[in-house]
Amino acid sequence: MEVTQLSDHSTQDCYQQLTTRFDVEHGAVWCYMQPASRPCFTPELLAEMRRLQCAIEQQARNDQLNGNSPGLHYQVLASRIPGIFNLGGDLILFLEAIRNRDRDGLFRYAKSCIDMLYHTAVSYHLPVTTISLVQGEALGGGFEAALAGNVLIAERGAQMGLPEILFNLFPGMGAYTLLSRRLDPARAEKMILSGKIYSAEELYEMGVVDVLANDGEGEQAVYTYIKKQSRANRGYQAVRSIRQRYQPIDYQELLDITGQWVDTALCLEEKDMRTMERLARSQNRLMQKTLLERRAPDSPLRVKP
Repeated sequence: MEVTQLSDHSTQDCYQQLTTRFDVEHGAVWCYMQPASRPCFTPELLAEMRRLQCAIEQQARNDQLNGNSPGLHYQVLASRIPGIFNLGGDLILFLEAIRNRDRDGLFRYAKSCIDMLYHTAVSYHLPVTTISLVQGEALGGGFEAALAGNVLIAERGAQMGLPEILFNLFPGMGAYTLLSRRLDPARAEKMILSGKIYSAEELYEMGVVDVLANDGEGEQAVYTYIKKQSRANRGYQAVRSIRQRYQPIDYQELLDITGQWVDTALCLEEKDMRTMERLARSQNRLMQKTLLERRAPDSPLRVKP
């Protein structure tokens, strides 16, 4: 399988929080998250992801304009952290901004999440299929990022959920909009208000997960899906266009909901923030444990550079 870099803008030297590769044979760019500090959407990770998205969009438009074959047709978002897709928002940043009454800072962070999610969800308004591959835990904003993909593929051992209600908040970066498209508003609200963590199998039965793969076979499931779609790509793209026409994702709607999320966050009480602190400490412990396992020479979870 021939794999090359996407462009001069996506060489690994340009990224510290991501690993990228462009599979020319299948026209697929792979983006693996590997945050250096906490396994969540830090501002640094968000900035790198948005920069990569701009490079993807530029190449896809150039391919379309020049008739390049096969060109760039797929974007796959995955993770290099064993057992973790992404644990969501940067809780430490949230706590600092809330206690400092920094509404502008919270809104800037939230907007950067929306910018990343929106372009994934609408496929850059190009014939590009965005795929999320979840191998591990995807919580809060991590689940929202997975939902933003046109196609959500998950391994059986994966878990996903929206725990924000546990600290009196709600997932404000697209969960309601994205879940309502896959389910309906009533079931989306029920999921958001439950705080429950769901197994990939449960979400597959509900229709949230599109493809369920055995553990360790997620990447193969992505390629199986790509080959299936490629045989009838025009039909797939047409149906996806109809979905966007029938259930459009509106950027201003996402932004308005984000504004409400910021206002709600600034009203949290100290007991809510203590719960958030406990979750943040759990994130840090989990990341430290994972880093130790990755560094162990004989660990089965060790990730090759």
